[in-house]
Amino acid sequence: MKQLVEDIAKALVDSGDAVDVKATPGEHATILELKVAPSDLGNVIGKQGLTARSIRTILTAAGAKINRKFTLEIVE
Repeated sequence: MKQLVEDIAKALVDSGDAVDVKATPGEHATILELKVAPSDLGNVIGKQGLTARSIRTILTAAGAKINRKFTLEIVE
């Protein structure tokens, strides 16, 4: 899932080198922290959070297949 989020984020941003995804596994869920360049933050979040919500929906669907919850946090 970490690679999935990283690939999606790199496709959305201008500076793909600044994309960093950190996975923190928990007992029932895994938290994925996405860091991008400050200038690309708007591209990842999207208008009214639509792009971020779409990425979270993809994670939910993929996680359901393997019985695991994933949470995406976009950090500055």
